[in-house]
Amino acid sequence: MGTMTRFQATATAVLLVLAASSCARIPAPAASPRLTTPNAGWVARTLKKMTIEEKVGQMIACRFTGDFRNADSATLRELESLVSDSKIGGLILFAPARVYETAELTNAFQKLAKVPLLMASDFERGAANRITNATLFPPFMALGATGSEDLAYAMGKVTALEGRAMGIHMAYAPVVDVNINPDNPIINTRSIGADPALVSRLADAFIRGVQDNGMIATAKHFPGHGDTSQDSHSLMPTITADLDRLEKVELFPFKKAVESGVKAVMTAHLSVPALDPTPGIPATLSAPIMTGLLRQKMGFKGLIVTDALEMGGVTNAFSTEEASLRAVLAGVDQLLLPPEPAKVIAYLSAAVRDGRIPIARIDASVRRILEAKAAVGLDRSRFVKIEELRRLVAPSANLDLATKTLESSTTLVKNEGDVLPLSVGLGRLAVLSLSSDLGDYFAGQSFVTALKSRFPGTAAFFADADTGQDVLDDAFAKASSAECVVLALFSRLSDQKGSVDLEPKHIDLIRKLAALPDGPKIVAVSFGSPYLLRHFPEVDAYVCLYKDNPEAQSTAARALAGEIDITGKLPVSIPDLYPIGHGLELKKKTS
Repeated sequence: MGTMTRFQATATAVLLVLAASSCARIPAPAASPRLTTPNAGWVARTLKKMTIEEKVGQMIACRFTGDFRNADSATLRELESLVSDSKIGGLILFAPARVYETAELTNAFQKLAKVPLLMASDFERGAANRITNATLFPPFMALGATGSEDLAYAMGKVTALEGRAMGIHMAYAPVVDVNINPDNPIINTRSIGADPALVSRLADAFIRGVQDNGMIATAKHFPGHGDTSQDSHSLMPTITADLDRLEKVELFPFKKAVESGVKAVMTAHLSVPALDPTPGIPATLSAPIMTGLLRQKMGFKGLIVTDALEMGGVTNAFSTEEASLRAVLAGVDQLLLPPEPAKVIAYLSAAVRDGRIPIARIDASVRRILEAKAAVGLDRSRFVKIEELRRLVAPSANLDLATKTLESSTTLVKNEGDVLPLSVGLGRLAVLSLSSDLGDYFAGQSFVTALKSRFPGTAAFFADADTGQDVLDDAFAKASSAECVVLALFSRLSDQKGSVDLEPKHIDLIRKLAALPDGPKIVAVSFGSPYLLRHFPEVDAYVCLYKDNPEAQSTAARALAGEIDITGKLPVSIPDLYPIGHGLELKKKTS
């Protein structure tokens, strides 16, 4: 049995488990999904028939993964109950996920739902941000380095068409946070950049690409998470800027996104005293921010969704029930990933009955949720057509577009002595792959392999965050005799990690190499944060790729060898070194 057939077989098994109560044929969806004007009649009729518990259930969205699970799976049974019994309003796709399993599961869960489910996912780098083998784009900061509205729109379009083909209706993207803090541990390369105008221009193009092609886009994280050195997954950061700065920087892209018609906004779990001075209250739970600022002052009429309510920025100070109550009273429409969702539904329903939450407040949110569902056509068809996946997901045109975006983002920040492109006859080339993550010893394997194929005889050394000093000293001794040393620098951005900076011992190694009298030429390549150069500005060349995946590593090798044009511009400033918009252009070598 071929690989594709196995995927279909396992996914179909899941579908049969979930849909055993009905053997009716799943109808085909419309050929080209588009956002439409919501059917007001369907919205009104659906809302009128709901009990209080069903209305509150619509305001809850829970996690699922797009991988195979047996009928005996407790996770599968719990999800089935949340959909059919608790009547939650939405599901959020997380990895691991595969194309066929995801599509089969979205169909199966839709069949269980009394009211169609609004399916969402964090598609910040296209559908492949969560779903293996869909089209994978570089992160938004790479898009910022291209400066191209055409590429931003095309990325949004591909994201929407592939996501809709698998039953996902809403992208929790774009990130419109303005990353003005080089030490930001959780936004960083997820942001388009540090210039509010650049962020707005490209975010708006991405939003148009998404929403013109049938998917709801979400501007996040309101009112702006770009000026923090803390991660709201672990605790609640504070934005200390005054109102004038907030309006010029953090709020500017959100204002533009609202004016451009973005259909959803996601909240941030951070304190902003200039907007709400109440001590210890994150924006997610703040009526002055959610209703006073976003709804009334900025005029946003779409869907407000929370960031995950399981994050430390909320849970450290509030119980799930209290956080949910406060978020609803603040003006939020949909609560994402609350722990113990059935308990939350019961608690909020009781709060409606005893008068703590006006029923009008619930009705307003549920109406917006139903309008969002009708806008993506769920009042007409809730299923996807499995046989169309081969044609719609990851066709060569989409993959080529992702490659073009990656290549166009490659940024040459520094090139002293024209060390790049590397000479074909270069002797004694050494590559040091330095990862600041535990267990990521061979992070740069793809890059090393690609360089070795172009420069035979290249010596390679690897280290991760756990590598001992003796190994680093040996790498230093051997690299010292090379004619050129290429540093492949890795530090992954992940929640609760706390930093995307380099290991101090790796920084020391680089500084020692750069300080050698008559030492090798040093080329540093960042496969993540562009800010790393501030630790060793004396290196001869510095290249930014913004991501560490094999495609980025292959592109970096081609760039160093002079096989592609380098045209990217820094979307952020590197403090005291290079401003926003800086970037050297380097034409590919002619044969």
